[in-house]
Amino acid sequence: MENLSRPIVIPTDFTVVAQHAIELAVPFARMNNASIVLVHIVKSAAEISEAAAKVNSEAEMVAQEHDVQVKGIALAGSIFTTIGEAVRDLDAGLVVMGTHGIRGMQKLTGSWALRVIVTSKVPVIVVQSIPKKTTIDRIVFPVDYKRENREKLGWAYFVAKFFNSKVYVFRTSPSKDKKFEHGEKTNLIFTEKFLRSKNIPYEIETAKGKQSFAKETVKYAEDIDADLILITTTKGISRVDFVLGTVEEDIISNDAHIPIMCVNPRKGKVGGFSATGG
Repeated sequence: MENLSRPIVIPTDFTVVAQHAIELAVPFARMNNASIVLVHIVKSAAEISEAAAKVNSEAEMVAQEHDVQVKGIALAGSIFTTIGEAVRDLDAGLVVMGTHGIRGMQKLTGSWALRVIVTSKVPVIVVQSIPKKTTIDRIVFPVDYKRENREKLGWAYFVAKFFNSKVYVFRTSPSKDKKFEHGEKTNLIFTEKFLRSKNIPYEIETAKGKQSFAKETVKYAEDIDADLILITTTKGISRVDFVLGTVEEDIISNDAHIPIMCVNPRKGKVGGFSATGG
């Protein structure tokens, strides 16, 4: 069972997309009696005093409006490293982040957002628009051949438990590569067994294979009016990947503006199984 009584971090630049992240984070905070920490990043220590006053004022307004515990902190550094450091220092349980940037930096879309995501030891939910509702009823759970797929099962259980969600397992189309086909089938069996053991309602759909799996995942999520897509980031993403583009980028930047929960591969155990990817 994942623990979200720990703080929920929301990077903020005081723009509308940060407000979108707050709207999605509030239900998680209420259900788990967790606090919210608004984190604002500035370039230099000389800017911290002014920034701290602004983020604390924002925190007070959010607390009054939503009746949850909120505090603000201002830190000097880079969004690409400092947010991850704040998550560790605060022992946060979740990050909820808007995709349109921190003031003074290039907008957080696609690979720019991914550079922040991969520094976090806890899942990051990426938000593009204001949530349609305060519940998460439908979770799309893509399954391919990678072992890292299994790491997100504990979080599927966590979200489904609190929101009484249904999980929509979306598997890759059949592959001619026996290794890929075996890996996908193994992951699918494991996923079904896990969901059944936790009494989580689910159904399975198979991709047609006419487009990339990422694009078909987003299209399927849009077709069923999903509230969340739950993915595992690729283990060992490099700087070259950020430049050339990644599968995650296609999903994070989806035109349907469906929130994406990104779980980074890690060592240890999640949901009773080895979580070492590869």
